[in-house]
Amino acid sequence: MRADIQGLEITVGELKHLSGAGPDRVYRPATKTKFAREALKTVGLIVLVSISCWLLVGIFPRAYLLWLALHLGAIVGLLFEDAWKIWCSQNKHLVNLFDGVDRYNGIVKAIEINDQIEEAGNASVKIGDRPQVIKALQLIREDLVRALKTEKILRKNQKFVDTNSELFANNLKTLNTLLISDRSSQSGRLLNEALQLAVGVQAEIKKLQERNAAK
Repeated sequence: MRADIQGLEITVGELKHLSGAGPDRVYRPATKTKFAREALKTVGLIVLVSISCWLLVGIFPRAYLLWLALHLGAIVGLLFEDAWKIWCSQNKHLVNLFDGVDRYNGIVKAIEINDQIEEAGNASVKIGDRPQVIKALQLIREDLVRALKTEKILRKNQKFVDTNSELFANNLKTLNTLLISDRSSQSGRLLNEALQLAVGVQAEIKKLQERNAAK
């Protein structure tokens, strides 16, 4: 990985820290079908846990209270995890931001793969105006981080203080100035895709602002 794209990706660990709820804590897409499929998986796990308990009690009957307590705890944990995921999945702002992070990381990954192809001897795939593309990604990363932090604050604090309004500052105007005229070029396509992602992030920030103002 080239030095100019190192650190651009938003890792799972960083995402968990920023949002307080990692991407594995939400169902995507958050549809009834997805919920039903995950519920069936949970039911299957509960059945397996119950069978395990029955077998262990049969083998070690004297410790049946211990086995019952351990397996009951496991079942409660499974149900709690599902309930938590369903609750988080109802937060459309959080889900949309997670989707935005996926798209952003996808662009970074595409550049990394393109670099590997170029280094393999295919000079024709070199990204033109690379500094502009990297700058655009840096600005989007800042907005994504800001949006995730803001969503976390609003989620954990019902009454968000007005003194934190600076969190809603954005770099969209600066990003627009980076667009190049040749939109058919590879760098042009990357910048245009990055701009679309940035617009989506700004829309989520605006929704968060409106949600806060309505309280």
